[in-house]
Amino acid sequence: MRATTVTSGRNTATPGGTPALVVVAHGSRDPRALSTVRALLDRVGALRPALPVDLGHIELNAPLLPGTLAGLGDGEAVLVPLLLSRGHHVERDIPDMAGSSPARTRVAAPLGPHPLLVDALHARLTEAGWPSHPGPDHAVVLASAGSRAPASRTDTSRTAALLAARLGTPVVPAYASAATPTVPEAVRALTARGYRRVAVASCFTAPGRFAAQCAAAAPWIASEPLGTHPSMARLLLHRYDEAVKTSSSLKPRAPATP
Repeated sequence: MRATTVTSGRNTATPGGTPALVVVAHGSRDPRALSTVRALLDRVGALRPALPVDLGHIELNAPLLPGTLAGLGDGEAVLVPLLLSRGHHVERDIPDMAGSSPARTRVAAPLGPHPLLVDALHARLTEAGWPSHPGPDHAVVLASAGSRAPASRTDTSRTAALLAARLGTPVVPAYASAATPTVPEAVRALTARGYRRVAVASCFTAPGRFAAQCAAAAPWIASEPLGTHPSMARLLLHRYDEAVKTSSSLKPRAPATP
């Protein structure tokens, strides 16, 4: 997915300035989610101390994205979704919020699919007990939130394929809502095919209801959400850098001809 340009009618470029990184999280009623996201942003800041880093939520938690963008005035920013696939939030909600702000912004691609995301998924599985040399009866269910958007399922399937290539075992994408198969359905299908060691890989950025629901369906081991894994911080910066390099919209506009 290419980054999406969203600008208001005003010239908000700052010549020579560094666009702020605005990490856009979904938001959750689980208090662990906000603390996890803030800890992840601390990792990002440690990797690149000179970069302005802000947080905005789509819903449920403060600060909400419109408020964060309002605080930037007419400055420049790259919005990096802390989301693991495309979908309505990435393709509609975030660009709409950005377009309503005075800031000059660009929406970067979501975090997945990408090899750095697979690094984090693999590491969390290993922490949960996944062996270095899995046997022929090992398989994985990649548990994601789910979306009605076909692009989201495409991205999750690509992430599953990348993880399968890394592990050398089957990886089946499954969903907590809005898409099929569900995690229990995927577990049952793999078990019916003779796999006796079925792990659930949590493809969630932070703890929450969906992550807990999917982990509870694991017949063997379930990994923790990706959270503050170092690869997640590197991936956020990678998406930021991609958007800056490909974006002419973050450069000053030429003055209008009288």
